Amino acid sequence: MIKSRFIRGLFIAVIALFVIALAGGGAGAYFLFSPNFAPQETCRLFIHPEKDFRSLCRQLEDTAHCRHIGTFIRLAEILNYPENMKTGCYAVYPGMNNYDLLNNLRRGHQERVFLTFNNIRTREELSERLSAQLMMEREELSGLLDDAARCDLMGFTLQTVTAMFIPNTYEIYWNTSAEKLMQRMQREYLAFWTEARRDKAAKIGITPVEVSILASIVEEESAVTEEYPVIAGLYINRLHRGIPLQADPTVKYATGDFSLHRILYRHLEVDSPYNTYLHTGLPPGPIRIPSITGMDAVLNYAKHQYIYMCAKEDLSGRHNFAVSLSEHNRNAARYQTALNRLGIR
Repeated sequence: MIKSRFIRGLFIAVIALFVIALAGGGAGAYFLFSPNFAPQETCRLFIHPEKDFRSLCRQLEDTAHCRHIGTFIRLAEILNYPENMKTGCYAVYPGMNNYDLLNNLRRGHQERVFLTFNNIRTREELSERLSAQLMMEREELSGLLDDAARCDLMGFTLQTVTAMFIPNTYEIYWNTSAEKLMQRMQREYLAFWTEARRDKAAKIGITPVEVSILASIVEEESAVTEEYPVIAGLYINRLHRGIPLQADPTVKYATGDFSLHRILYRHLEVDSPYNTYLHTGLPPGPIRIPSITGMDAVLNYAKHQYIYMCAKEDLSGRHNFAVSLSEHNRNAARYQTALNRLGIR
């Protein structure tokens, strides 16, 4: 009798422990794997070096619509995450659970961001544009771009280093350092300059960097891409004949005043290696970071006899091209009359 009661009691105790274990396991599974984030679409967490765990939790509530921030905090503490936060950009998708998010955060499993840039003239603008899209400080990148020795190691000068940056869209980690970014851009530059492109440049008689310089002038001359090969052919004609380029955009660059609408005689006298009215040949560096379209227009330039160009008098952004100086002067006179009529100085 006593034995049977003991066995019965032991059986009840085992069942009770089993039920408790199941309940605990269920709670643990819920704690770990239950969906806890409900953004309308996948969102991103940006963790800066100075960001603390509390601000991260606020972002999870505000942006990722965390349902139970307490369970996230508890699991994070168990995993010692608050003391070991990693910088970077991390994805939070609808229905994500605490475990998956913390696993990514702890291991630094980042989401790549898209880095894009175009329409940039100077090293300062380049540093500003790129740093605005990445974790790095502007000074971190500008310091490398202004370092003559560093540029030389990469095969460029202070004047030509912007040619290494090929405008495009790149997938990259948000916390990439300035040094790593420079290395990535160098690889992209080398990949862009295929053997076929280098052969075309060699046939013209210019280097890849000089293609970038010429393309930068071509793009500043016209907003009409269909004209790029014609303008490129015109300047190549001048280069081959030893005629100064006399490109107005280089004068604007030399003055440092990019708002100029009209180049006057006093501007043509600015003493600068970028002033192609005073100096024959190409300037020492690009006057903007040229696009792939612009560089390919130089490599595939239109073959013709033009050596003069002037903006059309209809101010459409297109140009009149001429072989002779007399024809060019007539084109220029019509353009100047149009500017005077509109009071553009």
